[in-house]
Amino acid sequence: MRVLIAAGGTAGHINPALAIAGAIKAADPTAEIHFAGRREGMEYGLVTKSGYPFHHIEINGFQRKLTLRNVGRNLVAVYHLALSGPRTAAILREVRPDLVIGCGGYVSGPVVRAAAKKGIKTAIHEQNAFPGVTNKLLAKEVDVVFAASAAAVEKLGAPQKTVVVGNPVRPEILTQDRAAARAKLDAGDRTVILSFGGSLGARRINEVVASLCAWEQKTSQPILHLHATGSRGVKLFQDLAAKEGFTTGRNLVVREYIDNMPEMLAAADLVISRSGALTLAELEAMGRASILIPSPNVAENHQYYNALELQKAGAAVVIEEKDLTGDKLIETVKTLLEQPGRLAAMGKAATTLGNPKSLELIIARLRELMGSDSF
Repeated sequence: MRVLIAAGGTAGHINPALAIAGAIKAADPTAEIHFAGRREGMEYGLVTKSGYPFHHIEINGFQRKLTLRNVGRNLVAVYHLALSGPRTAAILREVRPDLVIGCGGYVSGPVVRAAAKKGIKTAIHEQNAFPGVTNKLLAKEVDVVFAASAAAVEKLGAPQKTVVVGNPVRPEILTQDRAAARAKLDAGDRTVILSFGGSLGARRINEVVASLCAWEQKTSQPILHLHATGSRGVKLFQDLAAKEGFTTGRNLVVREYIDNMPEMLAAADLVISRSGALTLAELEAMGRASILIPSPNVAENHQYYNALELQKAGAAVVIEEKDLTGDKLIETVKTLLEQPGRLAAMGKAATTLGNPKSLELIIARLRELMGSDSF
């Protein structure tokens, strides 16, 4: 069986796609799996590193805010859109897939739509509680719709063929040893706070976390704080540390990027982060309390709606960026720490939202779709 998976843009689309690819390969070692995406996107590095054949297609989103720069970007987007039809047709001829799966990002649109029109079996996976435009359009055309959240089912507009499966996570997330992870950090009985704003870094998160770090050290809180600045935040955080008067050391570890996230999540008691679908799926799988700061710069404000699902369950506190200050973050952390057992209870609530059998459900439904017991 040949499978083509289209995904791109962010790790929140690509990592679930890779998890699905791995599950298909585990179910059928003879399966031939290919990926389609942008060569300049994050997907190229992640996919090729995983060893799957990669087929390049260039697709860009349209910018809604009218500026001179965005007019130019939209002209490029129109050009790439015009070329996407022939390029998609070429990929489908080359791969000859029996199944095409879209996992989000602009690239999913033309690839999955063309496959559906050709009568190839198709499926999509929506990672967010508030679906993006691409998947809402594709839901009407594909054979199977996988939704991470029950909140997305009606919004996708195809409830009769939608299955709620959660977000698949990397296997290593589910196999971490918390005690070993904490021992490696010499955490002891300290509360471990893990904070990050993405691989590039989020300026506002770096600013308020700096205020939090200063408070932790001034009040001698029994905390081990692990913070990732992101590539664009390294110098900024150094300057903030000098200004706020705190230093790295036994109680504060600062890195540009966390390359062992499963291990750090295992050690953490509280996570401060954005609320992308991948991050939330891992928080749910691990059972971690969180303070979520949705990015205001994403389509359909989906990070906010993702975060609300955890807050409603008692698993997280949501602070919108427009309301975010250093004092606000300090007060939120202080309140959580002053309530014995609160972080553990939030973590337990998070586990009620995750689905550790997500990949099993996806594979079972794909087997039904393909009419194959061997897959």
